[in-house]
Amino acid sequence: MIQEYQIRVQPHVAANEQALRNYLADEYGFDVRTLTSLRILRRSIDARQRTIFVNLKVRCYINEQPAEDEYVVTHYPDVSEAPQVIVVGAGPGGLFAALRLIELGLRPIVLERGKDVHERKKDLAQIAKTQQVDAESNYCFGEGGAGAYSDGKLYTRSKKRGSIEKILNVFCQHGASTNILADAHPHIGTDKLPRVIENMRNTILRCGGEVHFQTKMTRLIIDHSPSAINHLPFTIDHCGGGMVVGVEAVKMVNGQCSMVNEYRGPVILATGHSARDVYRYLADAKIEIEAKGIAVGVRLEHPSALIDQIQYHSKQGRGKYLPAAEYSFVTQVEGRGVYSFCMCPGGFVIPAATDQEQIVVNGMSPSNRGGQWSNSGMVVEIRPEDINDQDYPSTTHPSSHISPALKVLALQEQIERDCWQQGNRKQTAPAQRMADFVNGRLSYDLPRSSYAPGLLSSPLHFWLPKPISHRLQEGFKAFGRQCHGFLTNEAVMIGVETRTSSPVRIVRDADTLMHVRIQGLFPCGEGAGYAGGIVSAGVDGERCADMCAQWLQEQ
Repeated sequence: MIQEYQIRVQPHVAANEQALRNYLADEYGFDVRTLTSLRILRRSIDARQRTIFVNLKVRCYINEQPAEDEYVVTHYPDVSEAPQVIVVGAGPGGLFAALRLIELGLRPIVLERGKDVHERKKDLAQIAKTQQVDAESNYCFGEGGAGAYSDGKLYTRSKKRGSIEKILNVFCQHGASTNILADAHPHIGTDKLPRVIENMRNTILRCGGEVHFQTKMTRLIIDHSPSAINHLPFTIDHCGGGMVVGVEAVKMVNGQCSMVNEYRGPVILATGHSARDVYRYLADAKIEIEAKGIAVGVRLEHPSALIDQIQYHSKQGRGKYLPAAEYSFVTQVEGRGVYSFCMCPGGFVIPAATDQEQIVVNGMSPSNRGGQWSNSGMVVEIRPEDINDQDYPSTTHPSSHISPALKVLALQEQIERDCWQQGNRKQTAPAQRMADFVNGRLSYDLPRSSYAPGLLSSPLHFWLPKPISHRLQEGFKAFGRQCHGFLTNEAVMIGVETRTSSPVRIVRDADTLMHVRIQGLFPCGEGAGYAGGIVSAGVDGERCADMCAQWLQEQ
């Protein structure tokens, strides 16, 4: 017999399988010795009251064994002789697109500008040591994309676009813990995710696909001939039309171009939210893009013990059986959202710039979330129509003088460059204690921090654009009222968090997911402006693969 139950138990019961078995037997009246197997299907923590409970959905196998695996296995056939599709980018969008293409009987050719996940790790370590950023191998560029070394959180609010469960099952098939199938806020951990990514790459290679590292797309190869344009289901006007037949890419060695290659086939463009050279190329080539709203702010870091005490309503904090506490805040200030983003309990703050003369910070945490600090992005919504010379003074950076579609990107760059200048033109990040920021005071000293390149006291309240600093100040006051003890000088703000999402959307048709002017081009994932995080990017990658396969069948 198989029975499923929704139960609510104290943390010490949820943490011990035998205690959980005994509880179920007592509660539902069966002999615990007949409970041959137990699976947790859903798990969440209810910390709204002083007594903490764990909500569980469990499946009990009574006098029988499970007939199925804990996760659904996807079959990947040999596609070595199949038609090929070019996938630009090996982040979650690109990797899941490639795996889905294999499922559909197509051969993915994956081009990644950065290094493989292990070589990339060496370059990340050098940022703190040398204060230098490799423009092609960093926390945003390389195998696994921005998510590979920035926590591996798998929570998403995008429920309607595709199968989230499929994405989680594929992760499990490639080595992730099956806990992600049950947890309300699943998380792989930055210490374990690289191995999972490597296994995904090995599946692509084993099935006959290709993965090329340090291979940077420089342009799309577009057929503008009348025969190609006549296939288009729309009228060509101010933007050039045609059909993508491949890409040109350069092989990079030690930062230098060693050779130029062409790769032929339709293109799934999944370059991530920081591929600014791609956005500029598309604007110059008049391939339709548009400015998209982002959110900008800081990384806010508290001692993890303090967050545990606040969220679990106890001076003892999390105790023995609870995980590092999470939080989520959102409010409106003068018509724009102010909210926490990408919360990393028991984690650390990392330097996420993609080039020199910029400072960008992000957060990550290992699978056990056992660090001394907890951090999250604290950001303010910015819409394209908000950008003007009065509130956001125009930048002298060359990107300010080009396409209006790049104006949000230009602001993003300006703030990152300002931050770099405030940080003594190194990766040393400008920082300010939280209460000092709210009260407009310079912090004369700073608390210890997880940020390895180091912090420098700076008046963020003064040099951040006023619409951002003012809204953050008011947002922090609101969060402090909601959560006593959260607004404190024990917390430090580290500048700046700007890469919350892409500042550009590559315009595509809502039904075919193909670019509105170019056949055979499928803008994909976070970099194209259609996803926000690992899971939603993976879902979008699968959808683009489906549409690409359908388009190929119709040719």
